[in-house]
Amino acid sequence: MEKIEILSPAGSPDSLLAAVRAGADAVYLGASAFSARAAAKNFDDDALRQAAEFCHARGVKVYLAVNTLILQDELPQALALIQYACSLPVDALIVQDMGLVRLLRRCAPSLRLNASTQMSVTSPAGVRALAALGVSRVVLARELSLREIAEIRRGAGNRPIELEVFVHGALCMSVSGQCYFSSVLGSRSGNRGMCAQPCRLPFSVPGGTGHDLSLKDLSMIARIGELKSAGADSAKIEGRMKRPEYVAAATAACRLSADGEAVPPELTHNLSAVFSRSGFTTGYPDGRLGRDMFGIRSKEDVTGATKAVFSGLHELYREESPAVPVWFSLRVCAGEPVTLTARDEEGRLARASLLIPPEPAAHRAVDEARCAEQLRKTGGTPFFARDIRCEIGEGLALPVSRLNRLRRDVLEQLEMLRSHREPVPFSSPAPGDLFPGPHHAGPMRLRARFQTAGSVPDCARACELIYLPVSAPEQDFVSLGGRGFSVAAELPRGIFGTEDALRKKLERLNELGFSGVWAGTIGAAALGREAGMTVHGGFSLNLVNTPALEWAREFGLADTELSFELTLEKAAALGGDLPRGLVLYGRLPLMLCRNCPGANAPGDCAKCGKNARLTDRRGTEFPILCGNGCSEVLNSVPLYMADRMDEIRSQDFGVLRFSVENSVEIEEIFRNYLALSPVEKPKGQWTRGLYYRGIE
Repeated sequence: MEKIEILSPAGSPDSLLAAVRAGADAVYLGASAFSARAAAKNFDDDALRQAAEFCHARGVKVYLAVNTLILQDELPQALALIQYACSLPVDALIVQDMGLVRLLRRCAPSLRLNASTQMSVTSPAGVRALAALGVSRVVLARELSLREIAEIRRGAGNRPIELEVFVHGALCMSVSGQCYFSSVLGSRSGNRGMCAQPCRLPFSVPGGTGHDLSLKDLSMIARIGELKSAGADSAKIEGRMKRPEYVAAATAACRLSADGEAVPPELTHNLSAVFSRSGFTTGYPDGRLGRDMFGIRSKEDVTGATKAVFSGLHELYREESPAVPVWFSLRVCAGEPVTLTARDEEGRLARASLLIPPEPAAHRAVDEARCAEQLRKTGGTPFFARDIRCEIGEGLALPVSRLNRLRRDVLEQLEMLRSHREPVPFSSPAPGDLFPGPHHAGPMRLRARFQTAGSVPDCARACELIYLPVSAPEQDFVSLGGRGFSVAAELPRGIFGTEDALRKKLERLNELGFSGVWAGTIGAAALGREAGMTVHGGFSLNLVNTPALEWAREFGLADTELSFELTLEKAAALGGDLPRGLVLYGRLPLMLCRNCPGANAPGDCAKCGKNARLTDRRGTEFPILCGNGCSEVLNSVPLYMADRMDEIRSQDFGVLRFSVENSVEIEEIFRNYLALSPVEKPKGQWTRGLYYRGIE
């Protein structure tokens, strides 16, 4: 792409109209199902077809968001939707689910796939892996800095893959795809488009404001050129839940900025007035994390959105914007029908003629200037006259009404021609692609994850594998190996500018005899594979269907944890040969944050001792663990399944994740899971997670 694409949200037909008329190059929208903004109005089949035709006629691309995790029994419905989308066709599909990626590479190999920001791509390795899978574009994580985006662009090399970055709109506290807050606390999964946004409720850290999970909205509109220079091909506006006026204002401002024009102060003011959270932030792009990034909807923010503001913004899209050039050719010759043709940039041709040849002029003969004047009157259409050529005989009459009718006819034809595209070929998957056969689990084995080497008890030798953070000193790995443990390095779920350092650490561990890694994102898995390590997939790969497990097997994973958003029943129903397991103990991660909630308190990170706590309005405390440039908010109570092990025999292994437990607690928990002591419900509070109640 020569110019950066302006990509606008279309949560409803009205917002789509606003985006197109305000200057969007492309829009993204959702269907009635499988959209990460399920609460938006979205588009049913008829509305989706109308949207595609409307946009294509105006040279605007349409990206359909099917960017949720898709459960096994939902795959036929999802594929039916995509088959319909291919018939329109849409210009690309935005996807999160790796199982769906695998299926579509087989069913619709020519369909462009854009990897959703829900895939948590934060590193060059993730982009390289997706490019190898035939993905056309990656929507990068919002938490990346301009420097890190540039590193990813360079790290992708000459691979034909585009990078899409957010330019304006809401920021989640958690890295997208790595937030389980809404699902664990309320069974409404952000990975399923049902996020209840608990982060906007009062949560506090000591010394914070009481809204320590709420960030200001991003705005890089005035600096789109810097995004382009960093390697971005598309500038994405967030806001499928926002009003059409917001969409119009953000799109118009981005259009001006991308074209090198100044954004008028009035438009900037109105954009802030229609929606902001105590202003905007550029903290992530600039690499300036901290307290200045936090903000909430204040009274002033709400009252700023006056009727006058909305009325002014409505003017941005009240009328059709003629953005499509057209070349007219008019022939007025004696003895033959008057003919007008119209051609667009792609060579589509429309023609209209009058049945009656022109008569001799009784008074004023038609001339080229008069005809050109009328042909330029394309108002109310998406077209404007780029060039007009006339061949006119002498002394002939052509009433203006007839010329206007010819113009209307050819432009209507041309609009119809532009609105229809050849469908993308789609073939139904073979039954074996959806379900290659049932899984036959071996004897249940245990694995355990520890925060430090010093917290690993001797009884953990019963585990087939121990996970230790890759940031742990090399001596810790050597020490555990010397004690008889098989140890693998846990790679971070957020790799922000640290890929080269991690690669060097893996090379060193490999030299020391530690060749296994735990990987919770596609970027981490790709890095481990590139380093020649044995890759064990983590829960945060968000694998929820059999084709996703088949992708993991083909990608080279030795085994994988399933998403803990699955019920035990749904987990047991997944097929294929890849060994799989479940998290069976631990404080489930709720959020992976690049900007720590503790940063909303005065002072620096050193003052919290990397042992901060988040407290909700009822006084419930959630531990915060920091490391590898990110912080992780953990659930207030641990998942506990030691007394339910008979219900998990469909899995090959179970994982115990230790984080804030002391040595006594760790040993007691181990004895229960190893059945070295009577298995009973633990003391205090605990949870079964989502294994029985499931998610929406």
